[in-house]
Amino acid sequence: MAQSLNKKGNGLALVPFLIFVIIYLGAGLILQSQGVEMAFYQFPSVTAMFIALLVAFAMTKGTMNERFKIFAKGAANEDVLTMLMIYLLAGAFSGVAAAMGGRDATVNMGLSLIPVHFLTAGVFIISAFMGTATGTSMGTIGAIVPIAVGVADKAGLSIPLMLGACVGGAMFGDNLSMISDTTIAATRSQGCEMRDKFRVNFFIALPAAIITIIVLLIVGRPDVMPEMGVLEYSIIKVVPYLLVLILALVGMNVFLVLTIGIFAAGIVGLATGSLDVFGFAQNVWTGFTGMNEVFFLTLFCGGMSEMVTHNGGITWLIEKLRGMMKGNKSAQVGISVLVSLADCATANNTVAIVLSGSMAKDISHEYKVDPRRTASLLDVFSCVLQGMIPYGAQLLTAASLTSAYGIAMSPTDIIPNLWYCWILAVVGILSIFIPFADGICRKDPWNWEYDVAESGVEAKKALLASEAAREANQA
Repeated sequence: MAQSLNKKGNGLALVPFLIFVIIYLGAGLILQSQGVEMAFYQFPSVTAMFIALLVAFAMTKGTMNERFKIFAKGAANEDVLTMLMIYLLAGAFSGVAAAMGGRDATVNMGLSLIPVHFLTAGVFIISAFMGTATGTSMGTIGAIVPIAVGVADKAGLSIPLMLGACVGGAMFGDNLSMISDTTIAATRSQGCEMRDKFRVNFFIALPAAIITIIVLLIVGRPDVMPEMGVLEYSIIKVVPYLLVLILALVGMNVFLVLTIGIFAAGIVGLATGSLDVFGFAQNVWTGFTGMNEVFFLTLFCGGMSEMVTHNGGITWLIEKLRGMMKGNKSAQVGISVLVSLADCATANNTVAIVLSGSMAKDISHEYKVDPRRTASLLDVFSCVLQGMIPYGAQLLTAASLTSAYGIAMSPTDIIPNLWYCWILAVVGILSIFIPFADGICRKDPWNWEYDVAESGVEAKKALLASEAAREANQA
């Protein structure tokens, strides 16, 4: 951090990030114009990041060994490595829990417990719980949309409204879940604890969710009451999800939480006959490999960010933003806009957070924004945009799953019905200017200077000395 503040700004150092966006966004736009399905996911983000990384190497002065040392410093950063391990464990838990039938059991239990005349609001609540428990919006949408569309068709409900409720609930869970890759990326990039970010984030997401439920209860009542039939589920298969949520909320170390969750899901699978020992081992491995994309993307981006910082890119960006940011509030707006634009460009909220995390961190230091607050803003606004962009995987998947019922649905049909995402955006903006979500920060005497991502007394001293020198020069 101290190096970033002292180094002379150089706008050209940001070219690798620009190269990544041009390649990733450009390929998506070209393929979409050709009518390719899931166009923005055809050119792998890791490949685009690798090309951008090569550009960063070419732009950095020094021998190849010196350049690699700079890259390795960022890629081997404690926060990056911690993030990578959490990704792997979260993937393993999700894989084992889904394989033993936990995901289907959760959906069926929710639909069985919720009265049919509250179906639309009920689907939102089920999706929200499912997304929070599993940490994946895509898995939630894939599991719930086929059931929700069938129910909506029988009940004479608006299918776009039902899809909007499902996607909105999934994004609620993606935003708040302790094992979501967006939460992992946001907290580790800002150096704060997941439970602390959750507490701040909760006071933004909960009001938005409550308002959404009220709206859906009013506009989402069915014309006829459909017969739900018998939906079988085993409560014991839901237990691993509940266990992970509770342990994470009480503050247990995230590595222990996820490890306990993996073996709890495995034990339930073995006890119920859903898995054998070899199936458990295979699903742990499948969960690990399922995180390949975000794993390599984070590794490359961590190293490239260090090279961009070394070359003065972050300093230049902050110098330019300083003209638009007059204080703490405008800095929060800037961080929100930064991650929103990154998500629009990449169509992936995790990628957007990884891409903008280091820049947001420096802005937070510059304008004394609490890191928990910054992590919350990164996650909130990346999820808002990810849920609403018509070329994002969430809306594309939700729309495509309606074809099984002979229904032609476009992502743009769902966007006006994404009540939660629209309301979350409004509440998120209000939370910046009316700090109802900052009560946790004020009650907890946790100073921004003690950012654990820049851990150690020496780092703190260097930062404070740098600021003192700058203030003396200005005086």
